[in-house]
Amino acid sequence: MTTTIDHAPARAGSDLVRRLRAGAMQNILLLGLIVLGLVFQLATGVFLNPANLRGILLDSAVLLIVSVPAALLLISGYVDLSIGSVVGLGGITAAMLLTQGAPTAVAIVAALAACALIGLLNATLITVTRLSPLIVTLGTLSLTYGITRGVSSLPLSGFPADFRMIGGGAVAGIPIPVIISAVVALIGWLFAAQIAAGRHVYAIGSNPAASYLSGLRVRLIPMLLYIVVAVFAGFGGIISASRLGSASSGTLGVGFEITVLTALLLGGISFTGGSGSVVGVVIGVLFLGTLQNGLTLIGIPSFWQNIATGAVLVLAAGLNYINEKRRTSRR
Repeated sequence: MTTTIDHAPARAGSDLVRRLRAGAMQNILLLGLIVLGLVFQLATGVFLNPANLRGILLDSAVLLIVSVPAALLLISGYVDLSIGSVVGLGGITAAMLLTQGAPTAVAIVAALAACALIGLLNATLITVTRLSPLIVTLGTLSLTYGITRGVSSLPLSGFPADFRMIGGGAVAGIPIPVIISAVVALIGWLFAAQIAAGRHVYAIGSNPAASYLSGLRVRLIPMLLYIVVAVFAGFGGIISASRLGSASSGTLGVGFEITVLTALLLGGISFTGGSGSVVGVVIGVLFLGTLQNGLTLIGIPSFWQNIATGAVLVLAAGLNYINEKRRTSRR
C-alpha cells in the first residue's frame, strides 16, 4: 500500500504567506506615499490642490503605461533594459511620419510595428538562443538609439490636431493619458490576478524548470511579453510626443528605463522573478511622481531630483535584496 502526501495545504500556506508579505510591503509603501504628500503639503501649501494632483497623475501616466507590462515581464524572470530607447523610437517614428503628411492612424500603427520588431528581436535572442537578457537588451538599447537618431536627428513638431489630442485632450475633465494608464493598470491587474496565463507568468518566474515539466510555455510567454513591453513603450513615446507637441531623439525616452526599473523595484516586483503585483507598481509609480512633483514645487534643482531618484532606486534594490534573502531562507 502506497501513501500519498497532499502538498496542497503547504502550497496554499506558502501562497498565503507570500501574499500577506506582499500586502505588507504595499501598505508600507502606501503609508510612505501618504506621509510624503503631507510633508510636501506642509512645505508648499499647494501640493494637495486638485490641479496639482491632476498634474501628478498626468505626469505619471506614461510611466504607468510602460511599467505595467514591464512588471509582468520581470515577474516572469526576464528584464528589458531597452525600454527607454523604444520609447524614443515610437515617438520619433510617429512624429516623422506625421510631419511627412501621413495620417495619424497610419503613423501610430507604423511606429508600434517598428517597436514590436525590437521586442521580437529581444524575445528571439533571449528565449530562443538563450542569451543573457541584460546583455541583449543593453545591446538593443544602443541599437535602437542609433536607429532613432538615424530616423531624425532634429526635433520634430507641427503635428495635426487629432494626434495632439492623444496626449493633450481630456474626457469629462480627466486627461486622456490618465484614462489610458488606468485602463492599462486594470487590464494588467486582471491578467495577473484573475487569468490563468497570469498565474503562469508567476510560475515561470518562480521555477522555470518545474513550469516546463508542468507543461507551461516557458519560452512563448516571455517572448510575447517582450513584444508587448516594446509595443507599450512605443505607445508611451507616442503619448509623450503628442503631449509635448514635439519629439527629439536626443531627449525622448533617454534614461527612461532607469525610471521604470525604479518604479518596479519600489513597487515590490522581485528582480529575480516570481513575485510582485500590479497594485504595488501603481503605488511605486505614484510615489515617484509625488517625489518629483514635490521637489519641483519646493524649488529643488533638477540634478538634485536625479540624485533623489537614484537614491530611491538604490533603496528599492536594497529592500528587494532583503526580501529575496527572506524568501530563500524560508524555502
